Amino acid sequence: MAVLKYSRQREAIKEYLIHTNEHPTADTVYMHVKQEFPNISLGTVYRNLNLLADIGEAIKISTADGRDRFDGRTQPHYHFYCKECGCLRDLDLETMERINELAGKNFDGMIESHSITFYGKCGDCIKKS
Repeated sequence: MAVLKYSRQREAIKEYLIHTNEHPTADTVYMHVKQEFPNISLGTVYRNLNLLADIGEAIKISTADGRDRFDGRTQPHYHFYCKECGCLRDLDLETMERINELAGKNFDGMIESHSITFYGKCGDCIKKS
């Protein structure tokens, strides 16, 4: 594998992801990183977010609204997506590593990981109803 050249812009994107719990879209990351790098393009942000996800330094989460979200917390954990307001939050739930073994019992291949997102209404949306 080729050595990845250091990029200040990529590092700024990664730092933003690590220090937010918001699970931002590429547009949101762009708006924040643009403050430090005014000439950065949205395309550069997209490419770097996807690269970070590909090399395991971020998680890309596809949501029901069709917009990908990104997470700098790469250790195994689960998410909740509110179908009403679209918020995406981490769930404090013990990871279920045994699920890989269970899924692999009748599968001709090797399961290495899993991703689980729960869907419903967040507490704020329930209060508004």
